[in-house]
Amino acid sequence: MQIHDRERELQSEIEELVGAGAPDVEVLAVELLAAERFCVYVDHPDGVDHALCQRVTDLLRGYLGRYAVEVSSPGPERPLRKPGHFEAAVGTRVAVRTAHELDGRRRFRGELVAAGGETVSLRLDAGTLEIPYEAIVRANLIDEGR
Repeated sequence: MQIHDRERELQSEIEELVGAGAPDVEVLAVELLAAERFCVYVDHPDGVDHALCQRVTDLLRGYLGRYAVEVSSPGPERPLRKPGHFEAAVGTRVAVRTAHELDGRRRFRGELVAAGGETVSLRLDAGTLEIPYEAIVRANLIDEGR
């Protein structure tokens, strides 16, 4: 199983747990940092603080026998995983990594110019590239220090 497949499984499981125990918290992304360690990026309408991270960690206690669990705010380089995340980020610079090569590459940085039902469009130095959501394994905003 590929790492990104395991991340997607974990994200689905964790979204269900957090949704049941803290429906006001959005699970933005789950990233495997090592074979036995993952980080959950969360968001909340009132922001993310230590108490919220602890609340989510408490909901994930069942993973502590198999994983070291970190819970974090998204920070300025907010992860993008779902179509709604990309739609909200149109007009910003993003970094995208794909599962397989597109135009001879797997990593892209550019302006997100559109987010449709099946693909996102990035403006790159060489033109615009359409990337299917299903090909994206990681994506995030690029912090431009604004």
